[in-house]
Amino acid sequence: MLLRLLTLLCALLCEPTALLLKVSPPRPVDGNPMTLTCESQFARPEPHLQFRFMRHSQVLGRDWDNSSQLQVAAVWSGDTGVYWCEAKTAARRTIRSGGIWIQVQRVPVGNVRLETQPPGGHVAEGEKLVLVCSVTQATGDISFLWYRGALGLNLETKTQRSLTAKLEIPAVRESDADQYYCAADNGHGPSISTLVNIVVTIPVSRPGLTLSTPGAQALVGDTVELHCEAQRGSPPILYRFYCNDVTLGSSSAPSGGGVSFNLSLTAEHSGNYSCEADNGLRAQRSELVPLRVTGRPSASDPVRCPPLPPPRESTYLNTATPEQRQPVYENVNVVRGDEVYSLAYCVQQEWQPAAAEPLRSYADDRDSSVIYSGVKKMTVTDVDYENDI
Repeated sequence: MLLRLLTLLCALLCEPTALLLKVSPPRPVDGNPMTLTCESQFARPEPHLQFRFMRHSQVLGRDWDNSSQLQVAAVWSGDTGVYWCEAKTAARRTIRSGGIWIQVQRVPVGNVRLETQPPGGHVAEGEKLVLVCSVTQATGDISFLWYRGALGLNLETKTQRSLTAKLEIPAVRESDADQYYCAADNGHGPSISTLVNIVVTIPVSRPGLTLSTPGAQALVGDTVELHCEAQRGSPPILYRFYCNDVTLGSSSAPSGGGVSFNLSLTAEHSGNYSCEADNGLRAQRSELVPLRVTGRPSASDPVRCPPLPPPRESTYLNTATPEQRQPVYENVNVVRGDEVYSLAYCVQQEWQPAAAEPLRSYADDRDSSVIYSGVKKMTVTDVDYENDI
């Protein structure tokens, strides 16, 4: 009987009066470790105590353990809440500490940057563009937002526990050229990056080649204008001109559009012409344009005669039987060596009977129906005139 009384008294004296939960550091930060310590206050040390730690009625770590400490490798803002600890005595009596509120501190986002892939913000039409939004520091879940233009059109929002997020545009169009920026927020308010200018470069389209000659035919000595132009393509554009795949020359269009190239023709310039447009993204060749160069006739070439006019009737009006004269030819050119002669007939006036004929001189003995021109040397100009006829 006395033994049982002593056992009950010992149990009352040895029972701890309270438990105290401590946290280190006092203000834990996202992503950092935290230590929980459960301290018991007894009148004298109590052996064989077992401990466990609780948050929102959920056991942290092992259910019951001999250690009075719990090491948490990393805590996050989502771990904020009410914590307490419990101890179980050798007599299997459970004692609970008071609860404490532990606020896990978030690190605000800092140094938000927007970068592009490919670097520099220059991307060719049809290629993939990646907008990379990143922060150098932040904790917890981070919301990343991408915006376009001065008005801030929201393109997409992603929330993740990461310092970097990406937005992909699979195939860039010309209309995608604009200013872009991004923002990041982990609950302390958004932080915004600087603007990034996206330039969409356009590969050149297939150019068109036109040839302009002074006349209907291209002649030796003429100047022909070759004009090459690509309807689409980011400047500057370099144009090259070819004849039978041999380079004639090149010209650049710093602001886009087309260029012209002048060529003085020789007989060797007959062939197939083309041009090429190149802006560094792609080179495109035009279709072939044929050109036939005709040589100018020289002074030694035979002169082509014009067709003969129909014969004229006799111009004698007062004869009983009109005399049948030979046909009259006009503008007949006869080439003999380098001399050119011109012959023309005049219209005979009505015949009148004569009285006494006066004496006639040598000059009067010549046929009055024929006009003789002077003799001149033939020039290339005269030959050209004959050709034009």
